[in-house]
Amino acid sequence: MNDRLHASVHVLVIILIIGWLLYAGSAVFVPIVFSIIVVYVIVGSVRMLGRVPVIGPVLPVSVCYALSILLLAGVIFLAVTMVAANKDAMLALAPRYQESVLTQLHKGALLLRIDTEPTWDSLRRGVVAQLNIQSLIGTMVASLSGFMVKVFVVALYACFLLIERRMFADKLAAMAPNAQSAARISSVIDDINDRIGAYLALKTILGLVQGVLCWGVMKLMGLEFAGLWAMLIALLNYIPYIGSVLGIFFPTLMSLVQFGQSGETLALLISLTAIHFLVGNVLDPYLMGNSLNLSPFAILAGMAIWSAIWGVAGAFLAIPIMVSTTIICSQFPMTRPIAVLLSKNGRLSTSVNLPAL
Repeated sequence: MNDRLHASVHVLVIILIIGWLLYAGSAVFVPIVFSIIVVYVIVGSVRMLGRVPVIGPVLPVSVCYALSILLLAGVIFLAVTMVAANKDAMLALAPRYQESVLTQLHKGALLLRIDTEPTWDSLRRGVVAQLNIQSLIGTMVASLSGFMVKVFVVALYACFLLIERRMFADKLAAMAPNAQSAARISSVIDDINDRIGAYLALKTILGLVQGVLCWGVMKLMGLEFAGLWAMLIALLNYIPYIGSVLGIFFPTLMSLVQFGQSGETLALLISLTAIHFLVGNVLDPYLMGNSLNLSPFAILAGMAIWSAIWGVAGAFLAIPIMVSTTIICSQFPMTRPIAVLLSKNGRLSTSVNLPAL
């Protein structure tokens, strides 16, 4: 009993130390993990291109890699260009947005019958003192600009990982004590690669589809900076559950600030909700199936933990990390119960089947 207690304490201490190291070294670890994710997206896209009927089997692997890299680079270039092109326009329109917010607050005050002196004037003065839309937008744009700089570092890491990917199998064989151990480790890594690669590739495609559809609706309704909101929606698609809510909330809030009319805002809200429902509840289950096999509660808890360690980046990386953790834990008798608890149905699969395109 004492030995088991000591072992549990040691494991807990090790987990706390690892968590602290990940938190303290987030500036180093986050770009590295994101570069691994980028490689997964590229490799997963290559495998999906190879499964396309008629042309897939005849496409050389090098061509598939080139197409996947060009597509990903094009999306990143488009995002950088969009942020740079809209930065000044957003800052210029900030005073108008601030006045619109105050107007909407005034309408709300009238409805609540709190517009009489001194209540409304004091409320307005308080809002003006606390709310600076121009500063808020400037901070947001600066954050996006800093994010784009980090994208370059991630791309650099990803290039070197792709170059060294071919030699990884040889390194693994040299590290393992015998051929049986090497085969087992290789099988676990292949399972992780298949499941995470399939998840990220499909999520990327679904995010692009969702972003394009939402962009069409927002552009049709005349929402300003529709491209930026569409890009944000595509990125938030990687965050389960919460991402969809935020992807609807931000453009709807922008619509209320811009138009100042509940009718247009309601129409946009309904349209965006319909698109998110179509992608999240029809296309996503059809393409993804149960390949992740993760408990919804475990996903939310994992997102909370990794968000606390790495911030917003942790929310994006939570799913790949949890998939890897589940697969690794399922390989050892001592940690197999952890994998069962993290799974959705208690059954641990050892492979993933990609859907036919």
